[in-house]
Amino acid sequence: ILQSGGLVAFPTETVYGLGADALHAQAAAKIYQAKGRPSDNPLIIHICCFEDIKKIVTHIPQAAVRLADAFWPGPLTMILPKSEAVPYETTGGMDTVAVRMPANRTALALIREGGGYIAAPSANTSGRPSPTLAEHVYEDLKGKVPLILDGGAVGIGIESTIIDLTEEAPLILRPGYISLDMLSGVIGEVHTDPGIAADRQNCRPKAPGMKYRHYAPKAAMFLVEGTRERVAAKINDLTRAAMRKGKKVGIIGTEETAGDYEQGYVVSIGSRQEEEEIAHNLYRILREFDESDVDIIYSECFETPRMGQAISNRMLKAAGHQVIEADESG
Repeated sequence: ILQSGGLVAFPTETVYGLGADALHAQAAAKIYQAKGRPSDNPLIIHICCFEDIKKIVTHIPQAAVRLADAFWPGPLTMILPKSEAVPYETTGGMDTVAVRMPANRTALALIREGGGYIAAPSANTSGRPSPTLAEHVYEDLKGKVPLILDGGAVGIGIESTIIDLTEEAPLILRPGYISLDMLSGVIGEVHTDPGIAADRQNCRPKAPGMKYRHYAPKAAMFLVEGTRERVAAKINDLTRAAMRKGKKVGIIGTEETAGDYEQGYVVSIGSRQEEEEIAHNLYRILREFDESDVDIIYSECFETPRMGQAISNRMLKAAGHQVIEADESG
């Protein structure tokens, strides 16, 4: 299917991807069409061997070599200057290309047999929560993709970290499992794009997830910030008010806090002591709320030591940057 210019959905260690031959413009264009994805939103090229990077970039900085040695195969995407072999349809019109080597044996075998260069964003309808099960892909893309490779549940559950190596100083454009501290420990000084926490509707995206609303459930979603007691009181107040209006409310809490909520459809995202569990469960829970036809979602915020920025980034995008401060009165 890939060699004939078609689409195949496949598992990676992060989320399921929707793949096509990255070096053929018409194949890459089919990804945008199937997802309903804006054409200026770049795709990531997945490779299975570091040597293969030489065909698709014009320059390999030493930082890229060191990062690949440390984190590939794995959930790290590097942005580098693209070669003429890569069509603009794959890069969203940019002169740079995003590249990664996934840590999933099924994905690596597919890339190897499919030609070596597979462009793949997440295998979902654009803007929806990313798929962490093959069933999620089927829900979104039934009839639009001829083959879904079912690799079971993914391991990590949120997309790869993206680092731009074409800037004067390496710049994180999307946080993920590979943290800033991990990156700087390998290559020295690394900065984080200040726009990660902002609502960037007017920028030209250099990496997936920078501009458009992503990961969003069907219901309106709000994040509630503050201390545990104030957040619980605020969410309880908001839930009662919404239910008086006939709304069905979903609440995202944790194992430690789920019992603080008096009404609503309360779901625990996991323990605050297990940040990987929170990341792994996030998209599944958002899809669970869709299946339950909730009208509105209130969620706690999660500050965790290593993946906190990545989790917050996905939740802010899912909520359309709608944040409520829990005041003293609740």
